[in-house]
Amino acid sequence: MTADQTVERAAAKLQQLANQFAAEGGLKSKLAQPLAEDADLIRKMKPSLIKARARGEAPTNQKPGRPVVAPSSPQIGASRPKAKKSGGPNPWIVVGAALAAGIVLAKWIDWRGHAHPRD
Repeated sequence: MTADQTVERAAAKLQQLANQFAAEGGLKSKLAQPLAEDADLIRKMKPSLIKARARGEAPTNQKPGRPVVAPSSPQIGASRPKAKKSGGPNPWIVVGAALAAGIVLAKWIDWRGHAHPRD
C-alpha cells in the first residue's frame, strides 16, 4: 500500500464521519463541515501531490473548494407549510392592561390608607 492510498483512506474515513455527523443533527452536525474541510485538506496533502507541487508540475494557486457534506435532514422546497400563529392576545395589550390594573390597584390602596389613618 502506497502512502497516497493511506492518505486517501484516511480522508475517506474522515469524510464518512462528517457525513454521519451531519445526518445525526445536534452538536455533531456543527462539527460535520469542519471535518469535511479537513478531509479535503488531507487529500491535498498526498505525498505525490506535494512532490509535484515542489517540482512545479502541479498548480499551486487553486481556489479552495467547498467540501460536500450530506444534509442533516430532508430538504423541503418552497412548498413548506408556514407555521400557524399560536393565537392569543397581542402582548402589548396584555402589558397595557397589566399596567392599568397596577395603577388602579395602587390608587385604591392609597385611597383606603387615607380612610383609616394611623395617627
